[in-house]
Amino acid sequence: MHIASERWLHLYKYTTIGIQGLLLVAFGAQFVYSDRFPDFLDLLTAITPLQAGIAFIAIVFGLAFYAFAERTSRHLPPAILGALLTLNVVSLMHASGGLHSDWVLVWAIICLLGGILGPAIAAAPSFIMTFYFVLLKVSAFNGVNESKPLLDTRGIIVLVGTYVLSYVSWFVWRRFYVDPKDVEVERLTGQLKSRQQLSDVLIQSITDGIVVTDTKGKISITNPAAAEMTGWPVDESANIDVKTVMDLREEDGKEIPEQENIFTQVLASRQSIEKIAQLIGRDDKKRTVSIAVSPINIPGNEELAGAVAVVRDVSAAREEEARRADFISTASHEMRTPVAAIEGYLALALNEKVSKIDNSARNYLNKAYSSTKHLGKLFQDLLTSAKAEDGRLVSHPTVVEIGEYIEKLADDLRFTAEKKGLLVDVVVGSAENTDADGSVAGGKTIKPLYYAMADPDRLSEVITNLFDNAVKYTESGKISIGLTGNNDIIQLFIKDTGPGIPAEDVPHLFQKFYRVDNSATRTIGGTGLGLFICRKIIEIYNGRIWVESKVGEGSTFYINLPRISSQEAMTNQK
Repeated sequence: MHIASERWLHLYKYTTIGIQGLLLVAFGAQFVYSDRFPDFLDLLTAITPLQAGIAFIAIVFGLAFYAFAERTSRHLPPAILGALLTLNVVSLMHASGGLHSDWVLVWAIICLLGGILGPAIAAAPSFIMTFYFVLLKVSAFNGVNESKPLLDTRGIIVLVGTYVLSYVSWFVWRRFYVDPKDVEVERLTGQLKSRQQLSDVLIQSITDGIVVTDTKGKISITNPAAAEMTGWPVDESANIDVKTVMDLREEDGKEIPEQENIFTQVLASRQSIEKIAQLIGRDDKKRTVSIAVSPINIPGNEELAGAVAVVRDVSAAREEEARRADFISTASHEMRTPVAAIEGYLALALNEKVSKIDNSARNYLNKAYSSTKHLGKLFQDLLTSAKAEDGRLVSHPTVVEIGEYIEKLADDLRFTAEKKGLLVDVVVGSAENTDADGSVAGGKTIKPLYYAMADPDRLSEVITNLFDNAVKYTESGKISIGLTGNNDIIQLFIKDTGPGIPAEDVPHLFQKFYRVDNSATRTIGGTGLGLFICRKIIEIYNGRIWVESKVGEGSTFYINLPRISSQEAMTNQK
């Protein structure tokens, strides 16, 4: 649609109000000067209370309600004023001679001004006049001035002139007075409103909770799903501190310190954070939720505008996981007993001091014994993984000097690798105050002490698992066990010269039951739980485990553990 510039719309507004004002004044003048009107002003006597009322409504709308209506659409208010003026002029034409009325001059002004509001409004007088002409033709409104024929020269001129003036109006305003910038602004404004409405509909329709805050943590937007979870109605939560509405606790119900609140962290760090937490509703109802909070950055200058949270109720899923873990734990525990008994009896049967069997039977029993041990390992891993998931994994952390611990553990593990023809290399170095060879000034070698708080048995379980995997997947070369660190971190690594791990498998390697699916590794047995258990154990000590690998170049598994000072170690040992 063609839109006139602001100044032309205001000109149209005041022109129509002015014409209506003149009609209202003329109506009032009838009561004072009716006997003294000049002959050429006789047309004013056609103004009735109906036309005066329409004129009054138009003036009130134009002066009092125009600005309010303009908020909805820029061209709606002038269109309303034009419609009221058209109604008045048509009724006055009809009352004072129809197509022969002197009000046809005012009608011509309306036709010329209509193009300001676009082609649809410019064409409106043509349709109105055609409709009026048809009504006169069928005599529905005839009788006003029956002495003059309908299709005389003047009537035809008025009818044809209406069409011509309507076209001229559209052409003139379109060509000379339409502001292209205003047209573009109107188009973009319409798109913006449509997109805003669409985004509002989408936010309200999402089944996950949506909470949007400003930079101060005040809520600006919530949707019905979030309102249902929190117990705060959408309209009541606006401008309320998000930590009041989103009362979050740790999954086990413990209070979360202010500085560790997920919204506080995201607004401070401008980094996305996701976690599982307990949400306490306004009605004190507790839900387990998965909440992901991301910063909102203003495009262009990356200025922080707030944060948006997506909240999903995972209570049912967590309860189902707990039931499944309980079942696995119970089943694994119960099945370990008969499997252990079978393993014991097979061991007795294979003991030459206890029983005598021929070589063929011994071969079968050896295979049965090996399979039973594997089954027992599977049950043990299932039980351990179930405990690791629900926090029941037993750990008794003590002060451990990792350097000495690794050297002793490597001696125990070395036999497995050497049995397969692999070399074992143990590297205990320092990343602080030493040269590349571990020496300092004076030629003396310093063996750094790396203290950590960990359960030696659990840590042994992790390192043994990683070492056994390295041996299992490495056909030739060597396995390296390394230790280094700095003032804050102890880093252990197990490096092999095996086939390596494809890049697409690396992100999933520490998930439950995940195994690399290729011909080189599928022939090697395993439960798919070992690395998952390793990750859970390391996380108990606030550590981190990850892998770096390239196909054909081997793999290196890294473990980072928090390091404690010698003074702290002495204190904890007392």
